[in-house]
Amino acid sequence: MARGNPGQRANPALKQYNLRKRKASQPIAGTETCATHQWNPSTLKNPAKRRRLSTEGNRNPHPVSYWLEQGRWPPPESPNNMQRLLARKTSVSSIRSRKRFEDVSIASTTPSDQRQREEKSTQYRDPRYELLLQTKGSYMKQCELGIKGESTDIIRNLRDAEQQYPEGTLFADDIFVQACEKLSGRNEAKILQDISRLLVPSAEAVTLFSENIPKTIIESINEGWNNAIPLTGSRPQPDYAVGFRRDAFTDAQLDKLSPFIGDFITGDQSYFMATYYMYFPFLSCEVKCGTAGLAVADRQNAHSMTLAVRGIAELFRLVKRQDEVDRQIVAFSVSHDDSSVRVYAHHASFADGGNGTAVKFYRHPVFKHDFTADDGKEKWTTYRFIRNIYEVWLPVHLAKLRSAVDDLPSVIDLSVEPLAAEVQVATPQSFSLDGTKSRRTARK
Repeated sequence: MARGNPGQRANPALKQYNLRKRKASQPIAGTETCATHQWNPSTLKNPAKRRRLSTEGNRNPHPVSYWLEQGRWPPPESPNNMQRLLARKTSVSSIRSRKRFEDVSIASTTPSDQRQREEKSTQYRDPRYELLLQTKGSYMKQCELGIKGESTDIIRNLRDAEQQYPEGTLFADDIFVQACEKLSGRNEAKILQDISRLLVPSAEAVTLFSENIPKTIIESINEGWNNAIPLTGSRPQPDYAVGFRRDAFTDAQLDKLSPFIGDFITGDQSYFMATYYMYFPFLSCEVKCGTAGLAVADRQNAHSMTLAVRGIAELFRLVKRQDEVDRQIVAFSVSHDDSSVRVYAHHASFADGGNGTAVKFYRHPVFKHDFTADDGKEKWTTYRFIRNIYEVWLPVHLAKLRSAVDDLPSVIDLSVEPLAAEVQVATPQSFSLDGTKSRRTARK
């Protein structure tokens, strides 16, 4: 058999491949212009037959439909204020996230509401944490408008009113200097043991000796605020905190609070709670040692008291009485080490003098000093101030809280505008101090 030219020999596989290639390159009828013209939904034929994409009057437009018509994505939906304040179940994902954030080296015997002192303050050591708080509407500085005159007078009275001081302590005049020298360079646990209660007296203990202090206050020591709705991705865990017990409120008041408290025993989270037994916290204390320790303590206190003030602001906003707490002191914090102490008062500032929904949180410096200086001239100043908070300020504060709770509706109304920080700025994803991914938010 004569051999033909190999280049002319038929190859069935090659012929089948070329046939498929030619078919694929042929344009579909009616679409010849698609390759040379940019697609535009407004040029489609028979627009009358297409579904109308207008978002007017549509509260929840489909995102793609909204983008096709408006050329931008729809704004995020703001949740209803009353609904937003209702108690929240702790999701499985949030529990897993918190477990990932917590140090895996913690012993299994450590209670779930406690973390080791070194681990719980890790994120606060970064100065950028102050920026993170700012993105949540909390500022570690004085409000430009200042606090109202009423609060200024209250702080002055709390600072100056006389008190009786305990006897037989390390603050006794004849041993004070020696006691402070022995504390120099010691760790936080030693400072907590020896002098913390001489600066910030135990709230529960002083109720046993004073008839002026409400018996319904309760304190916590190094307990995580698991029942508080988080501000950042982490929870506060102050060295010492004071708030109210459940029996600070009547049964009728608790019934009105119940939708916002939820099942606190099983871990529901609320704007009005810290731990499962503490309502409306109003005081926190952090203890540190070493250089720059007080800056860390200040950040921890700012975080804790922002949540405390937020709860008060939400409550009074809900009953349309936010003007009563606008730039009024509603919480306090103390940061101290073995020689220095800083005391702050905390408050909210509403836009438009309390008539708006936007709110920011600030701290107001009360005093800061070295209590070991001049042979302890100011050693009892902090004790006197905190004791006066318990005896003078606290009864009025509790009465105001109860009055606001009384004004809560018996029937839930889901039509109130939300309370939100005036400015929400995104933190870069690389700046994730709270253990969560940051998201970009834009001001409307």
